Amino acid sequence: MKPEVSVPGLARALHPLDAPPVGDGWNRDEIADLLPAAGKRFEAAVLVGLVQRTDGPRVLLTRRTEMLRQHAGQVSFPGGRIEPGDRDPLAAALREAREEIGLLPAQAWPLGYLDPMLTVSGYRVLPVVAALDPAFVPVPDPAEVAEVFEVALAFLLAPQSLQRLEVDYGGRRREVLQFRSDEMISPHRIWGATASILLNLRERLREAAGDDA
Repeated sequence: MKPEVSVPGLARALHPLDAPPVGDGWNRDEIADLLPAAGKRFEAAVLVGLVQRTDGPRVLLTRRTEMLRQHAGQVSFPGGRIEPGDRDPLAAALREAREEIGLLPAQAWPLGYLDPMLTVSGYRVLPVVAALDPAFVPVPDPAEVAEVFEVALAFLLAPQSLQRLEVDYGGRRREVLQFRSDEMISPHRIWGATASILLNLRERLREAAGDDA
């Protein structure tokens, strides 16, 4: 049976599964001078898994192992590059989630897409939002994932939970997003691309709520 997640306006906030959004990432202006040449762009997909718990919906996240070549030790969503054998971004996200944390396709009910996002490492990332079976027990691949954990969606959607830090990078001041770790049950730092995807979810939910006003 399909699990329900109690997130008002979620269906309206997402791009439909049969029409993945096209075009560059919503954050392109911020990192345009850091992007590699167009011919070096890679397509990727990640799974933003929502799990309904008694205290409200939670977001499933992973912490990457320290052995990985890119983004070692960072908090991320299950996902990766879209391979030639993947039918679409949804198939890629589900495949990666199965490989990384043992999530079976029957344990995920895809709901729709968020906006694409660009990374300085040359990826155009398309996030897939899905409701997950609350009975799912992660089985992390030790070569890629050190830990799987959940964070309350209410915390991640609260404006005061997100910090906007300024750093010097690539020759100018830039804004980096980070969730306030001192307010979290989890001790992990959620920042960068993962924080940006969560911000996009928050903004799309806010816009969907405005449609009802």
